[in-house]
Amino acid sequence: MKLEWKKLFVIGLAFFTISVAWGVYNSYVPVFLNRLIPSATMVGAIMTIDNVFGLLFQPYFGKKSDTTKTRFGRRMPYMIVGVPLAALFFILIPGHVIGKGDILPLVLLMGSVIGMNFFMSVYRAPVVAMMPDATPQPLRAKANGIINFMGGLGSVAAFLVGGALFKQGESLPFFFAAALMLLALFVLMAAYKEPEVPYGSDDESVVSSSGAGLFLSKNGHPPLYKSNKPLIFLLFSIFFWFCGYNGVETFFTLYCAETFGMNEGSAAQLLTFMALSFLIFAIPAGLIGTKLGRGRTMRMGVLVMLLAFGFILLFGQANNLMYALVIAGFGWALININSYPSVASMAPPGETGKYTGFYYAFSFSASIASPILFGVIADLLGSKEYLFLYGCFMFGLAFITLILATTKKKV
Repeated sequence: MKLEWKKLFVIGLAFFTISVAWGVYNSYVPVFLNRLIPSATMVGAIMTIDNVFGLLFQPYFGKKSDTTKTRFGRRMPYMIVGVPLAALFFILIPGHVIGKGDILPLVLLMGSVIGMNFFMSVYRAPVVAMMPDATPQPLRAKANGIINFMGGLGSVAAFLVGGALFKQGESLPFFFAAALMLLALFVLMAAYKEPEVPYGSDDESVVSSSGAGLFLSKNGHPPLYKSNKPLIFLLFSIFFWFCGYNGVETFFTLYCAETFGMNEGSAAQLLTFMALSFLIFAIPAGLIGTKLGRGRTMRMGVLVMLLAFGFILLFGQANNLMYALVIAGFGWALININSYPSVASMAPPGETGKYTGFYYAFSFSASIASPILFGVIADLLGSKEYLFLYGCFMFGLAFITLILATTKKKV
């Protein structure tokens, strides 16, 4: 059983398109919204549109792609449609400034944001299912390290190059990201052919597909929350750590501008340290997960995130941020590289797309709830200075549910 590195790096281009888009989106769309809407709660609520769409549409398109049969494969058609249209709406986002008055710019911004988010939702779950389709279960942690290495490259490009371009012109990062998305799609279409028969689950406890949902029974089979409690605890862990991570990511540029008086482009460039650290440790995190077990590795990652955010709480100065973000990138790699393979390993044969949908349903639910929740906190307290305390609290909850998930079953 051998890992096909070249094939996985090519598949990683799909994840690259996702990461470069969200890196730019999460860095600068809150800045645009903050100029049009004074309420942090409203900014946070609008920033959840991508996650609402993910929750509504990604499970559907993930499951739909399980049964799609075309000459391009099962997953690729969703990229062929989704990437160009998402890129088109993406470059329209900074164009909201052409609107006159108080309402039209917001309408234009919201229209382009909604269009971009819908078409990102079309292809994200099918794309992520490409890796387990092409990789046996025992090698998926290593494979996910490669996939996320490519995603890390996208994040570094978004934060480092995008931050520099934003200082020259606020539309430039969006054109840059859109061009990279289209280029990655072209290379992926030219260099990768999907397997005719995808790999299924190698988890001996997964016998066959029951068709049951998380909370609904089917054909006499109990819902998964009764029959597979480790899966449920793991999904709640995913929910809590994405609450912590996305809350910080969404408000980071505004936090730095308010707390340290930094330029938004410079604040976004600081996130390069976390993205670069994630990039460096992505493949090692997969190797560690294979060696020590994914459950133990994820627990280590959560503790590292608590250390990093705690460091910012105790030594909250601008020149210390980059050190904490490097630590956070390492912790996030330990968590993120091993979490999706843990969920995918529980999928019965032929249901990888469905379980991918579960993963994204919980991660996107967190990304819906978290910006709104912290926005309310910031409005009530009149400050965003408690951002990293909020992050620590959420990662603490994730640690508790992860303990319950990984002690009930080997994950």
